[in-house]
Amino acid sequence: MQQLRGIGPMIAPALVVALGDPRQFANGRQFAASLGLTPRQHSSGGKDRLLGISKRGDAYLRTLMVHGARSALRTAKPKDDRLSKWAVRLAERSHPNVAAVALANKTACMAWAMLRHDSDYQPDLAAS
Repeated sequence: MQQLRGIGPMIAPALVVALGDPRQFANGRQFAASLGLTPRQHSSGGKDRLLGISKRGDAYLRTLMVHGARSALRTAKPKDDRLSKWAVRLAERSHPNVAAVALANKTACMAWAMLRHDSDYQPDLAAS
């Protein structure tokens, strides 16, 4: 778990405990939504309206994930892997806090996939 950027020795066990059995979530987005890291939807009539993050989950773990993502964003500029490039481009065109939450969301999805499929971090698949 600590192979992921922004996840350290404090966040990894908290993520594993919060996730429990990864099969209880159909996909990584559902896990990220359970942490409150996805935009809240208010849609009707085929018109999608995405509001701010829902803030309806584990506030402690969401805070840790966002702080870890901020740390990863600060160190992403000199790196040239796909995830770092994606994060830097996002931070340039939007507010840094928005980019941090988006990176935390993506990290939560990757953590779910790693635990669900019992695999290691694969940087080539990170930004797809």
